[in-house]
Amino acid sequence: MWFVIWPGIQALDLAGPHEVFEAANRVADELGRGGVRYHLRVLSLGVNEIATESGLRIGCDRLEDLQGCAPNTLMLPGGDGAVDVILDVDLMARLGAVGRSADRLATVCTGTFLGAAAGLMDGKRVATHWGSARRLAARFSTLDVDAESLFVNDGNVWSSAGVTAGIDLALALVEQDLDAEVAQIAARWLVVHLRRPGGQSQFAAPVWSQPSPVEPIRRAQERVHANPGAEHTVAMLAAAVGLSPRHFTRVFTAEVGESPARFVDRVRVEAARRQLEERPDGVAAVAKQCGFGSAETMRRAFKRRLGVTPEHYRRSFRLSAEPIIENNQEHTYVT
Repeated sequence: MWFVIWPGIQALDLAGPHEVFEAANRVADELGRGGVRYHLRVLSLGVNEIATESGLRIGCDRLEDLQGCAPNTLMLPGGDGAVDVILDVDLMARLGAVGRSADRLATVCTGTFLGAAAGLMDGKRVATHWGSARRLAARFSTLDVDAESLFVNDGNVWSSAGVTAGIDLALALVEQDLDAEVAQIAARWLVVHLRRPGGQSQFAAPVWSQPSPVEPIRRAQERVHANPGAEHTVAMLAAAVGLSPRHFTRVFTAEVGESPARFVDRVRVEAARRQLEERPDGVAAVAKQCGFGSAETMRRAFKRRLGVTPEHYRRSFRLSAEPIIENNQEHTYVT
């Protein structure tokens, strides 16, 4: 397995998967599975040391010194500078040649930009960091960009979301290459989930729609944002901005990219996320305040949009240390 790195990579994009594969080697050896299964090489183009985006310096071998060799798996870490690195025509040509000789390609975070620029991912469904998904889709129109999944497998191409999601991808490769037992033991050794619940959306910053330049639609958006917990039926929103329900729905969907109902649902989930992070109110109270009506309705919305329940989200992202008030009783969540 070859990791090809470049100046400005995100260190965890390299170190996370690398540690997973080394852990799998140790586990396989302890289980009597024939010893080392992954032969790991860290390579760069023309240099024996690179600095990561945080300044950490990493020693590496030169890709040129392995002429005539080919990896089973080529793994490409990402980093903030990936969109500039893909302008290096020589590097992209070298990556393309190495990638086509490999049995499998794996990218972490914005490493997907490198794989795409090297011509190794055309027509594939791929993942990347949630913050870079739109830019990736705009730059490489042949890709089917999945902004939600922690990692994606399409044929011989694997790709993951940002930073720690490279660990999720690496564990999935171990499970495929060896078996679930080795992957599970390696995950326990590293104190991580073998399969994390939910997707990227639970980690993403709130995404607010660009205000529409069409004045009635913009007023409808502002109305929902101003009070997510109010009743916002299509008929009520259309009447508030002076349009018929049918015309309002058609124009709103064309302008915003989703139906009025889906927009309202999304704004309510974002409002509920902030409440769960910052306030001690119970799930039922938050559901009522944010317009869901019941805790169960909010749970379904969270599972649909974030892949986790409100309770799981609160345990993972709560900012306040105040006790939670559920059914008039205090509960302290330890995270």
